[in-house]
Amino acid sequence: MELSLKGKTAFVTGGNIGIGRAVSLAFAKCGADVALTYYSHKEEGEATVKEIKAMGRNAYGFQLDATDADQVKTVVGQAAELFGGHIDILMNNAGHLVARSPIVDMTDEHWFKTINVNLTSTFFCTRAVLPFMNTGWGRIVNMSSLAARNGGGNGATAYAASKGAVIAFTRGLCKEVADQGITVNAVAPGLILETPFHETFNSDEGIKGAINATPLKRGGTPEDVANAVLYFATDLGSFITGEIVEINGGMYFA
Repeated sequence: MELSLKGKTAFVTGGNIGIGRAVSLAFAKCGADVALTYYSHKEEGEATVKEIKAMGRNAYGFQLDATDADQVKTVVGQAAELFGGHIDILMNNAGHLVARSPIVDMTDEHWFKTINVNLTSTFFCTRAVLPFMNTGWGRIVNMSSLAARNGGGNGATAYAASKGAVIAFTRGLCKEVADQGITVNAVAPGLILETPFHETFNSDEGIKGAINATPLKRGGTPEDVANAVLYFATDLGSFITGEIVEINGGMYFA
């Protein structure tokens, strides 16, 4: 079976940097037209769009706060119009640890911000895209995390909870939309290097320790995650839905 997305359209949140950028480029290399969003790092977003256009694909970039329902509805509608009225693939990649905080010291603001940026954004974007997955074929891939499985590192309980909820959302949604020819799966990355997430929230010592605890003895790359997303997004994974793939080099088995 051919690894092809020719003629397909994809919407990738947080598609300008790190894993999201790798996913956007992978979709384009397989033939898809891509609309990507960014909350910040506009220059990186524009550069990614330019790179996709250089492949001969259509590409569009949108500034988006994925926790704002009105913004999401507007941007998704604009992207769908540019794509001729349909969006075939949704990659809910936008998310963040926000900060590390133990529960006993956690503010309400921190809790809800973490839940919103990881879980509510996934809900808002999915709700907005589903009416445009109207061809009898669709793919949704959500971003979970190893933290959903092991509770995360120090001060990451809120993040772990939000990513665990993404898994539950994935499995509930897959049953709702199966009769429309839409599959819904998730990826749960562990230590992925060359991303703002781990550059911001992990020390060099912590990264070294994580690599030593990984059977494959290396950290992952954004491309490692993008390759798994591609499997779900193409017809290679057409009989898989409600599944979560662990991308952690053997560090943890679900």
